[in-house]
Amino acid sequence: MRSSPRLPIVDAHHHVWDLSLKAHPWLTGTPLGSFRYGDYAAIRRSYLPADYRRDAARANVVKSVYVETEWNDSDPIGETRWVHETATREGLPHAIVAQAWLDRADVAQVLAQQAEFPLVRSVRHKPKAAARPQDARRGAPGSMDCRHWRDGFALLAKYGLHFDLQTPWWHLDAAAELAKHFPATTIILNHAGLPSDRSADGLAAWRSAMERLASHANVMVKVSGLGVPGRLWTAELQRPVVRDVIAVFGAERVMFASNYPVDSLVATFDEIYGSFLEITRNLPEVVRRQLFHDNAVRIYRL
Repeated sequence: MRSSPRLPIVDAHHHVWDLSLKAHPWLTGTPLGSFRYGDYAAIRRSYLPADYRRDAARANVVKSVYVETEWNDSDPIGETRWVHETATREGLPHAIVAQAWLDRADVAQVLAQQAEFPLVRSVRHKPKAAARPQDARRGAPGSMDCRHWRDGFALLAKYGLHFDLQTPWWHLDAAAELAKHFPATTIILNHAGLPSDRSADGLAAWRSAMERLASHANVMVKVSGLGVPGRLWTAELQRPVVRDVIAVFGAERVMFASNYPVDSLVATFDEIYGSFLEITRNLPEVVRRQLFHDNAVRIYRL
């Protein structure tokens, strides 16, 4: 899947971690029961820039964006400090999506501190979400409707921070309202809204939710995290999702990303980017460069 030197890649969503720090409870303690890929024992090991470079060696990755890894939630600044030290020593990542808990009393202080780090561009706080579309309800504490959560979100513009949103598509109605009410804040939807149900009805419901969200120009989207448990990662499996995301949002608002090493549970780095390259093979070169490189450079100010 070696990509052309004319098509540089910015990996817009990946992780690194050092488990010797004992700062990742979900990797060193009792696993999270809701993890969507099932058994993730294979990634319960340190994953450092050298490991990432080994996995990505056949791709033309020129820059990358680190996304918070559910580091100990009592020390969000500690994670950012460690990633900065890692970047200085190792030469990656080139931007950071930091941890911030929007509904906590110290959110203003945390955002102010995060914004002081040169590599921080965005923050992430996964809002409360239902496990299934039929269980989705508006207004739950900790959700995007929560007054405390929204009060924290309202501070992002003050500090010039984007917001990386990870939520399943059945909560994108709330996300659309959030985008409408805070047009000055860029929202970056992670993992294409988690379209895990690949049935015709499932994809239709997902696309409808994505269309509603895409009507707001301050929303971007990352095509990543597309693994489906029990199914091989292939271009054929991912083609409908990739095609629809580009059609709905427009090529200027879409970024590709590996979600490594989490997605190593479902595919190799080469399989992930190889499928993206294959799916977009017939698009104009200028459009492919937007998707693989230019949009991430612009959105994350790389």
